[in-house]
Amino acid sequence: MYDVHEKPPEGATVHDLRSDTVTRPTDAMRRAMFDAPVGDDVYREDPSARALEARAAELTGKEAALFVPTGSMGNQVAMATWAGRHQSVLCERRAHVLLYEQGAMAALSGLHPEPLQGDADGCLEPDDVERALRPGPYDRVPVGLVAVECTHNVAGGSLPSLDKLSRIHGLARERGVPVHMDGARLFNAATGYGVPVAQVAAHTDSVMFCLSKGLGAPVGSMLCGPRDFIASALPMRKRFGGGMRQVGSLCAAGLHALEHHVERLSRDHANARALAVGLDLVEGLSIDPGAFPTNILYVSTAPEAAPRWADALRRHGVLIHAISHDSVRFVTHLDIADDAIPAILSRVAAAASEVAAEDA
Repeated sequence: MYDVHEKPPEGATVHDLRSDTVTRPTDAMRRAMFDAPVGDDVYREDPSARALEARAAELTGKEAALFVPTGSMGNQVAMATWAGRHQSVLCERRAHVLLYEQGAMAALSGLHPEPLQGDADGCLEPDDVERALRPGPYDRVPVGLVAVECTHNVAGGSLPSLDKLSRIHGLARERGVPVHMDGARLFNAATGYGVPVAQVAAHTDSVMFCLSKGLGAPVGSMLCGPRDFIASALPMRKRFGGGMRQVGSLCAAGLHALEHHVERLSRDHANARALAVGLDLVEGLSIDPGAFPTNILYVSTAPEAAPRWADALRRHGVLIHAISHDSVRFVTHLDIADDAIPAILSRVAAAASEVAAEDA
C-alpha cells in the first residue's frame, strides 16, 4: 500500500476516495456541535447523547441504543454482551469483525471466530448456518452468536439478500442464538434496497451503524437492540474504554447527520456508478459497473500494479487504497461533488499513461 502520509503536489485540488471516513463536518454540522447541550455521559446526563440514542433506536426499530466512539467498539461490545467466553461467533470469512478488528473478539472476550464461506455478496448461506448451529459433540465450541454484515465492505459495498438474512435470523432464533449485524454503512444499505432502515435491521437482534461512514459525522457509532441488551452493553462499553464524559458535541453531529445526510446517500451511489462506468474505459483497469450497488468500488489492475496505480493517482491529486497487489478501491462520499467525477476520471486517464510507461 502506498504511503498515505506522502502529500500530493503542493496546491493541487485533492479528491480523497480512500474511504467515506475522510469527510469533514459541514458548516451546519459544526454549528450544531457548537450549540449542543452537554452533560456527563458516564452519569447518563448528556441530553444530546440521550436524544441521539432515542433517534437511532427509532430509526432502526429497536427498543434502545447506545453511543460508542467507534464501529469496532460497537461490534465488540455487542459480541461480548451476547456471547460468553469460550463460545464461537459464526461470521463470513471476509467479515470486518474477523479481518479488520485486530482479533478483538478473541483477545478481549475469549470468543472463537468460526468463519463460513459466504456468497458473492458476503452473505452467509442459510443451509451452512443451520448445519453450524446443530448441537455437536462435547469437544466442539458452542455457537454463541451469528454475525452478519450489511453492506459488506470486502464484497464491494454489496447488499446481501434480505431473504437470506431473514432465514438466518429465523434459524438462529430456533436455537436461541442471537444475530448481530455489523451495519457500518446501514443507511447506504437501506438506500440501496430502497427500504426503511428498520426493515433491514428487523433481521437482527442487534445492529451497529457508523455515523462517520457515509453519514459525514466526524466520529461515533450507534449500537441498537433490546432494552435489556443495551443495559448490559453499557457496563461492557465502560470495560472497553468507551465511557466518555461531555459527548454532546459529538452526538449533535450524529443527530445532524441522521436528519440531513441520509437522503443524499443516493447521490453517492449515483456518483459511484458514473465513476465505475468511466473507470472501466481506462486502459489497465477492469470493473463491472453493475456489480457495485452502493458507494464502494473495487477495481482490478494487472498483477503487482495496484501500488503503482495508487502512487500515480496520488501524484495527480486522487487518493485511493491499493487493497492488494491487483486491486484498488474507490469510495464516493459527502465531499465528492457530482461535478468532480469528470475531473477524477481525467486524472485517472493521465495516471494510466504513467503506469503504462512504467510497465513498458
